[in-house]
Amino acid sequence: MQRKEYTKRIKPRDASRLTVGIVVSRFNADITERMLKGALEVLHLSKVREDNISIVQVPGSFEIPFGCLKLLKKKKPDAIVALGCIIRGETKHDEYLASAVSHGIIDLILHHRVPISFGVITTNNLAQAKVRSSGKTNKGGEAARAALGMALLSV
Repeated sequence: MQRKEYTKRIKPRDASRLTVGIVVSRFNADITERMLKGALEVLHLSKVREDNISIVQVPGSFEIPFGCLKLLKKKKPDAIVALGCIIRGETKHDEYLASAVSHGIIDLILHHRVPISFGVITTNNLAQAKVRSSGKTNKGGEAARAALGMALLSV
């Protein structure tokens, strides 16, 4: 018997009371700026007030956890969206970098008990990165939805 996939389009929720931080890497800026735009669109659709959004730019993906820490200490947001782009090269550098960033973010989530969504894409090439930062496949928008969903959880 074939299993049915049930996917429901998540409607924007009212997040007007939330404060949200965004940490975005400047490296691969042509990609991360599009991801930032996607994240901001989701936040606006979810009614997050403009003055409740703080954006921190960091040099590269490796610096994202430190940018998140600065936001956590200074702004105390309800959620953070972490955005970056790591493209595979000739060495395994991308794997080490992605691992370090993900571990850094997990440590912050557990220590500060604030949701930080992982919008750091890892791709084999620039063409894949362009697809994942555009239109309906914009991972910045997906990361913003995840951050809001976690911040709005009522447990």
